[in-house]
Amino acid sequence: QLGNREWVTVIQGVGASGRRIPPFVVFAGKVLINVYLAWLEHFNTHTKRHTIGGYQLLIINGHESHCSIDFQDLCKEKNIILLCMPPHSSHLLQPLDVACFSPLKRKYGDAVSGLARNRTHYISKETFLLAFKAAFKQSITKENIQASFRGAGLVPHDPQAVLSKLDVVVQT
Repeated sequence: QLGNREWVTVIQGVGASGRRIPPFVVFAGKVLINVYLAWLEHFNTHTKRHTIGGYQLLIINGHESHCSIDFQDLCKEKNIILLCMPPHSSHLLQPLDVACFSPLKRKYGDAVSGLARNRTHYISKETFLLAFKAAFKQSITKENIQASFRGAGLVPHDPQAVLSKLDVVVQT
C-alpha cells in the first residue's frame, strides 16, 4: 500500500576465513547510536570465541555516525581494533561491498519480483525475513566472503587489487 512503507536496516559482519555472524536486522527508519552499540555487542558475542590472540579487527565505513566516541570506547573495552575506511571508498575497500552485497541485493530482488508475479503487493515483516533469509543463505557464503577480502586486497594482502581499479596514474 502506497505511503505505508518501513525501512529495514541489516548490519552484517564477516571474517576473512569466510565465517559470518547472524545478520542484525533493525526495523526502524533511522539507525541511532544505541543500535550500533547493540550491534557491537552482537558482533563481540559471535566473534570473540574465534579470536586468535587478544584482539579483533573491525573494518567499518568511516561515516561519522558509525564512529562515535561511545562506539570507539566500547570497541576499546572489548579489545576490538576499529579501522574506519575513508568516506566514499567502501565499493573498493569494504569486503562486504566488494563481493557480497551485490549478489544479496540481486537474490533479494529476485524474491520480491517472484512475490509480485504472484500478486503479492505488500511485504510484511515476516515475508521480508523469509525472502531475506533465502537471499542471505545464497549470497553471504564462505566463497563470496573470501572473495570479498581478496577483492579488497586485504587477505591475502594485495594493494594492487584496489589500485588497479582506480582511474589514476601512480608515479614514483
